[in-house]
Amino acid sequence: QVQLVESGGGPVQPGESLRLSCAASVSGFRIVAMGWYRQAPGKQRELVATINSDGYTSYEESVEGRFFVSRDYAKRTVSLQMHRLRPEDTAVYYCNVKASRFGRSDEHNYWGQGTQVTVSS
Repeated sequence: QVQLVESGGGPVQPGESLRLSCAASVSGFRIVAMGWYRQAPGKQRELVATINSDGYTSYEESVEGRFFVSRDYAKRTVSLQMHRLRPEDTAVYYCNVKASRFGRSDEHNYWGQGTQVTVSS
């Protein structure tokens, strides 16, 4: 099946940097895209950044220019490099994978357990 493991979260001060990583273990699936979502207290889960199989990236407006998503296709990992972090970035960050079974074109979403990022003085 599909299993995702995130790492790199933790407490940081405003203006500092942090790097999140996600490793995907798959069997019998083709990964279409990988990315990151986040959920702050009292808010719905929102897109942070994604990267598809062609290397095309997309970002949420408030993080564009500060956050950068990259992918290692051979190792099936996706990373999120975060710079100039703000208190508003505080949230649980979730790794997301869109994948389809071999021989099928329909895609499904898979999620990691989440990693906490807390930005405060």
